[in-house]
Order: sequence, then structure tokens, then C-alpha cells
Amino acid sequence: MINARGPAVSPPAAPRFFSPPLSVAIVGAGPAGIHAAGALAELAPGTKTDVFERLPTPYGLVRYGLAPGHPESEKFAHSLHTTLVASEFRLFCNVEIGKDLSVDDLRSSYDAVIIATGAPRDAPLDIPGVELPGSFGGAEFVGWYNDHPDSSPQWPLNAESVAVIGGGNVALDVTRMLLAEAQSLQATDVSDQVREGIAGSRVREVHIFVRRGPADARFSPNELRALGELPGVDVVVDSVDVVPDRHVERMTKQLAHTRLTVETLRGFADAASADRTSRRRVHLHFYRQPAQILGSGKVEALRVERTDPDGYGHVTASGICTDYPVQAVYRAIGFLGTPLAGVPFDHGRGNVAHQGGAAVDESGSPIAGLFVTGWMKRGAAGLIGAARPDARQTVETMLRQLDSAYERRAGHGRLAEVLRAGRVVPVDWDGWLRIDAAERALGVKHGRDRIKIKERDELVRIGTESAVHAE
Repeated sequence: MINARGPAVSPPAAPRFFSPPLSVAIVGAGPAGIHAAGALAELAPGTKTDVFERLPTPYGLVRYGLAPGHPESEKFAHSLHTTLVASEFRLFCNVEIGKDLSVDDLRSSYDAVIIATGAPRDAPLDIPGVELPGSFGGAEFVGWYNDHPDSSPQWPLNAESVAVIGGGNVALDVTRMLLAEAQSLQATDVSDQVREGIAGSRVREVHIFVRRGPADARFSPNELRALGELPGVDVVVDSVDVVPDRHVERMTKQLAHTRLTVETLRGFADAASADRTSRRRVHLHFYRQPAQILGSGKVEALRVERTDPDGYGHVTASGICTDYPVQAVYRAIGFLGTPLAGVPFDHGRGNVAHQGGAAVDESGSPIAGLFVTGWMKRGAAGLIGAARPDARQTVETMLRQLDSAYERRAGHGRLAEVLRAGRVVPVDWDGWLRIDAAERALGVKHGRDRIKIKERDELVRIGTESAVHAE
């Protein structure tokens, strides 16, 4: 969701045919994993591809990471559906690699393994007070309002003033949902539980703090404009924060999206002198970094330090601090991957070290048969559309490594026995289609296109119904 470029698009490569066909395991059924399956179908026709996903449903970030009602969500989901249907694959949802099966199980059973597990963890914020009740990770809140099976059933929205830390689209998503009206979610796929939680929200004021200036914020112009269109909400920007300097002028000339972002922010600042009649407000603060969360047993304020720009896109701490009375703090400063046993992990960067998608060990040498794509490869940067060329790059790297003399693995059929021994019943493609149909039917009952089913047990029950009966 952060606006950054993906890998350069390669010229079309001729399909390669392997005899016997390659067998590949993909860990993760979000955009990265699904586009890897699509690239395999295109570049190595006949490849036997198995896609593993720990959740009972596919689509990852598209299903559980976009704000409800996002105009592109249905298009993205349809694109992923089309990609999978066109691929030769088997889907194993409700199977957690690292628990139900190990990476070593996969590596001994497939010619190659592609890790595509994304970046589901909030990046840490190392300031005093971050552990206080009322201090939340943005990913936690996004999971709640998207009915993620692992999220909390209820969410505390009893704060009237809230701080959101971060300069990307997730910070805007979090802010919009904090100030959303329940009726605006009527046409979306969120559960009644989420709508009721939003209806009971007491949030009236949100302060967004961005460490650098408007030219370096990673807001996309469309998401920023959507913030300004919230009914009954005023967006306040201090005109001092959007005064152009050398860096701002340079960036707005070079990058169209930066120019649009800055123009939108200046529009908010120009409106600051108008009469403010709305009961709810968003304050966008640039050149501010969090210094400490204050409170006794709970969040009571956020201490913020002013940063000074140098005219070249960098900032330095000024030592000048201001305390903002807030009752909740949301951190939206980035996301990290989750370490997976058997896969080398860079804990500092929160992803897997690689060369063109080939995982490498501590010495920088490629690890035979182990690859990575998506946010686990490049970090949590790039729009969803960047997953396709990124996956293609990884698959092209894989095919160069797996020549016709590569030692074949022929044991992937035994994994079904391992799962049965562990009493794990996967949700396959037909099972996902049953879940999809059940959610659409639930939506029709309430005059909506779809209502998500949140409970993991219910998703698994629907998705494995025929498999359980068959046993």
C-alpha cells in the first residue's frame, strides 16, 4: 500500500518446458504467492504448483489489508481469482508452514520453494511508554476492521482524541476508519460486529504525525483526497508545514504524484481560515516525530518533537517538544515479515536476504531451491500491483537455477499423509469457493454484495465440509 516502485519489468521470456515437470511449493496465498503461481504457469507450463496458506482463505492483503469499501478491492480479488484459475495449482489453505509442515518438509518434497508470506507485523516504535494500554499497532486495528480471523472480537474506540504516527497510506486508512460513520459501511463487506463497534466510537479528533515533510510523505494522492471527503470531518494542515523549500520544489517538479500530494495538502491549508463547523477533525502535522507516550496506567498524552528540514529531504531533531493530550496512539510506521524456521531472516530489515529472489545464506551464497517474493523479499513497500513483476523476477531467477540437470524431488505426494497424521484438514480451491458462496449469500440476506465470515472455525467448517464427510 505504500507508494513505491517495484522491480523493473523484464522483456518477455520464452516458456521453458521441463521433463518431468517441475514441482514447486509456494508459501502464502496473497498477491505475491498467487502472482508467482501465475508466472510459473506462463514461464514453465506444466509445473506442478502447490500453494500453502495458514489462513482458511486466500488473497491475503487484498482480503484483510485494504480499507472496507476500497474501490479497487473487488478488482484486485477478481484479478487474483483469474490468475489462479489460469494456473495449474493445488490450494492448501488452513495449513501453517512451520507448524503443520516445516520448510524442510517442503524442500525435501519439491524442486523449489517460494516464500511469499508478506509482512504482517507492525514495525516497532522504540520510545518510552509504547507498552501502555491504549498504544496500538496499525496492523492490529486493520485486522479488526477487516474481520481477520486472528483479530480481537471487540475494539476499544472510547478515546476522543487519538494520535496516528506514520506518513503512509496505512496511517490514512486507520484515520478514516477511526472517524468513519457506521452507515458508510452499510454497503461494504464488514461484519455487523465491526459496524456496531464503529457506531459506538467516541473518536472526535485525530492527529497524524509525520517525521518529514509533505514531499516525502508516502500518501497516495487518491487516498489523501479521500480523507478530505469524509462527511462531517475537517482536515487541518498548518500552512507553515507546506511552505515550499528547495527539496519540495525539486520533488514536485520530478514526480507527478508528489506534486498532486503537495497540492492537496496546500488545499487543506488554504481552507484553514474558513469557518470550521464540523464536530470532528483531522490534524496533519509534518516535521514531527514521537518522543514519548505519557500516562499512568494508560495513554494520556503523546510527546512530539519538532524536526528541522535541511532542504534536501533530511531532517534533524530540534529538541523542541510539545505534549498532545490523547487517549490512544496508533503506530503505522511500517511492517515486517515473520521469521520462518528453515529460512534465513534479516531481523534488522524484517525480510529474507536474496539475490533477484533467490534466498541467500549469511555468506551471500544462494540456497539451492529456496526463493522469496513479495514483501518478504523487498520489504513492505510497493503497491499491490508491484507483486506481479516482482513475482515474475523471482520465477525467472528460479528457472535459471533449475536447469534440466537439476536433481528432481518426487515426494510431494507424501505431504497429504503428514497432514492427516497431524489431523489437519486443508481448505482446497473448492472449499474456498464454498466460503465465497456462503459470504455472498449472507450479503444478499442483508442487501449487500458480501459479508465476511470472521470466525476461523466457521470458515474451516464450510471450507472442509465435503472433505470431512468423505472421511
